[in-house]
Amino acid sequence: MSFNIALSGIAAAQKDLDVTANNIANVNTTGFKESRAEFADVYATSIFASGRTKVGDGVTTSLVAQQFSQGSLQFTNNSLDLAITGEGFFALTPNRFSQDMTYTRGGAFKLDKDNFIVDNNGNFLQGFAVDPVTGENQSVSLSTTQPISIPTSAGAPRATSQIFLSMNVDSRSVAQDRDPDLFRPGDRSTYTHSTSVTVYDSLGEAHIVTTYFRKIEKANPADPNETWNEWQTFVMFNEVGRDSNAQANPAPGANVVFQGNSIFFDANGNFILPTDPPSAPLLSGNVPRVTLPNNVLNDVAGEYLTNGAQFPRDLVINFRDASGVRLPTQFASAFDVSNLSQDGATVGNLTGVDIDAFGKVLASYSNGDSAYLAQVTMVRFANSQGLKQVGNTSWKQSITSGEPISGQGNTGTFGAINSSALEQSNVNLTTELVDLISAQRNFQANSRALEVNSSLQQTILQIR
Repeated sequence: MSFNIALSGIAAAQKDLDVTANNIANVNTTGFKESRAEFADVYATSIFASGRTKVGDGVTTSLVAQQFSQGSLQFTNNSLDLAITGEGFFALTPNRFSQDMTYTRGGAFKLDKDNFIVDNNGNFLQGFAVDPVTGENQSVSLSTTQPISIPTSAGAPRATSQIFLSMNVDSRSVAQDRDPDLFRPGDRSTYTHSTSVTVYDSLGEAHIVTTYFRKIEKANPADPNETWNEWQTFVMFNEVGRDSNAQANPAPGANVVFQGNSIFFDANGNFILPTDPPSAPLLSGNVPRVTLPNNVLNDVAGEYLTNGAQFPRDLVINFRDASGVRLPTQFASAFDVSNLSQDGATVGNLTGVDIDAFGKVLASYSNGDSAYLAQVTMVRFANSQGLKQVGNTSWKQSITSGEPISGQGNTGTFGAINSSALEQSNVNLTTELVDLISAQRNFQANSRALEVNSSLQQTILQIR
C-alpha cells in the first residue's frame, strides 16, 4: 500500500512540475492564461471497516484549473492589435463560411491576402454588421456574425451637387462700378475677393470651381438712408476660357462665367436675407446661391466636361454652411473663409483603420470619406474555467463552460477593447519559480518515501 501512496505522490509532484514548467514556457505568449494544478486526497473504505484506523490511499490530480486573471497590456504601433481589459473573448472561425468558433484573448491580428482580419493561424475575426454611417449594430446574435474585411477603396465616386461656402468679406474694400460686364476673372482689379473648391464629376475626376466677389456701389448714392452693402457673385468652372485667345478675359455674357445673385449686409456687417432690402432680388426667402445648370455643364458641345462624365444634378453654391448656422459676414477684417465644403467624392484609397473601445471598426480613405465596417464580436461564458483548451491560446465551448453569450465591448459585463495593444501572459514568473522549487521538494520527498519502502521490503525479504 505504501508503495502506491508514494507513487501517487510522485505522480502529483510530476503533474505540478509539468504545469509550472508550461506556465514558465509561455511567460511571453500573447493572451496566455496560466494554469494551476489542484490536488485531492484519496480515501476509500467500506461500511464494515473501521474508519478510525483507516489510512489514506495517496493523492490524485483533481483539476488543472485555468486562471483567467487580467494580463498587463503591451502597446504597439499596429491598429489591428487588440487587447481586452475585463471579461470576454474574441470569436474566430477557421474559414469565411464556418460557424465552428474558437475563442481567444490573443489579439495579434493582421490582414490576409483578401483583406480579411485574421490571427497568426489564418483564423477569421468575427464581427457584427453595422450601419456604415452611424456605426449602430444590427444584431448581437452570434449566429449573425461574419468575418471582418477592410476594403482598400471607398467605392464608386459621387458627383458634387452642393457646395457650402461661408466667409467674411472685408468691409474696408473699395466699391466698384455696378456694371457686371466689367468683371474679368483674369483682371484682379475687377473683383475684390475669390476662393476655390475642388468638385467631382460622375467619374470621380476633380474640377476647380472658383467663386468671385465684387463689392459694388450703392444703387442710389444720393439716398443717405440706403445703408445696404451689396456684393456681386460670379463663378467659373475650371476657369474655362482663361487660356483661350478669343476669350482671355471672358465677361458674364461670354457663356463661361456664371453670375449669381448679390449678397447683402447691414450696417453691423450681418448678412441680410434678400427679402429684407426692397431693392434686392427675391429668392423666396432663401439664402442667395449660384447655380451651375447641369445641362450646361454636360453639354457635349461645350468645354466644361470632356471626359465623358456628367453631373446628374445642378451644381449649386450655397452661401452658408451645410447646417445653415454659419452665414456670410462683412466686418472690417481680412477676407476669411470660415466654411467651405462639398458633397462629392472621388474614389479613395485606404489611409487608416481605427477601432474604439466598443469594437467599432472605422476605415478612413484618402478622399475624405470614412465608414464603419463592423463591430468586433465579444463573447463571454458563465464558467470560463470550463472552456476546453485547443492550443494557440484558443479555447472551445464545453459542457462545463456553458453557452457562449455574445455582445459588444465596453457594455454591460463585457470588457473594453484596446486598439494598438496586446494582452501579455498573466504568468507571474517569480511565483512560478517558487512553485517549481516546491514541486521539486515534493517530488524528492515522495521519492524518498518510495526508497524507504523499498528498503523495508528488502529487509523483510532478508529475514531467515
